[in-house]
Amino acid sequence: MAITIKDVAKLASVAPSTVSRVIANNPRISEKTKVRVREAMVELGYHPNFIARSLASQSTQVIGLVLPSSSDVFFQNPFFSTVLRGLSEGAHEKQYALQMSTGKTEEQIYQDVVNMVQGGRVDGIILLYSRIDDEILKYLRDRQFPFVVIGRPCEWEEEITHVDNDNYRASREATEYLIRLGHDKISFIGGNKNLVMTMERLQGYQEALKGAGIPIVPEYIRHDEFLLERGQEAIQGLLLLETPPTALLVTDELMAIGVVNTLTKLEVAVPENMSIVSFNNVFFSELARPQLTSIDINIFDLGYQAAKSLIQMLLNPKEPVKRIIVPHQLIERVSCTNVQSLKK
Repeated sequence: MAITIKDVAKLASVAPSTVSRVIANNPRISEKTKVRVREAMVELGYHPNFIARSLASQSTQVIGLVLPSSSDVFFQNPFFSTVLRGLSEGAHEKQYALQMSTGKTEEQIYQDVVNMVQGGRVDGIILLYSRIDDEILKYLRDRQFPFVVIGRPCEWEEEITHVDNDNYRASREATEYLIRLGHDKISFIGGNKNLVMTMERLQGYQEALKGAGIPIVPEYIRHDEFLLERGQEAIQGLLLLETPPTALLVTDELMAIGVVNTLTKLEVAVPENMSIVSFNNVFFSELARPQLTSIDINIFDLGYQAAKSLIQMLLNPKEPVKRIIVPHQLIERVSCTNVQSLKK
């Protein structure tokens, strides 16, 4: 005979409605009561039927995740595994599950989103990126479907809840750090130019140079996907210049590892012959040799806040639009040195 909510309620000496609220993790139920009800569920071997609950409440308890179009970037880059941990924890707190888009091209991903929305498969969607002229964002906005963006939306910023870093400021501060070390030949190795984040970081880099009276050298600016091999290709091109840079601002840790590996093979010592500041401060930064000075953008918190914000919207359709800025900080390690040491 199947165990029911009524059986759990009887054993825990509460009303069946209280058991339902405990299953939904309702904040109005005391922790003491939640513990008693959960102990009764374990003792009886009761498992909530979330499918039945979804049919009754017209809610799937599922959040859709829209990934970048490049699966290589997603599966190779530790940024995404870290942001997923944050998303998972934020969703789990309210007993939501996550469903990822699986398309490999922009067209396939767009169709995935249409299927999620029109098929009623998810309650809301989180975009794990912010792209210039994004058709998916336009589609969700036109449908008035609940969604949150990780990154600053290129359009309708005041109408869309988003979680972001101050990428302009972070990049400017990183560049100014290198300038204070005496560097005036600083290269910018950025990501895809269609990402809003990339353009904001490029602007911060350029403004720091302008503020110090340092000319912007177009040949010092390189863009590509956030992949190991792309970092390798970028530094090879820079070293072939007539006047190579003495310092690099690399806007992704995985690319930075590719840069360091290539410099090592070419016997260009870091930091003795080249200083490097990277972004993200994932575990690669400490495993690298030498350990990388990096901008910590609190990736986990980006995901956690995005999930939390979307669920708040789902629970309260009148929830106001939010712009959440997750703080960053420069973590100094040993991949940078004063330019004077380069001349010795």
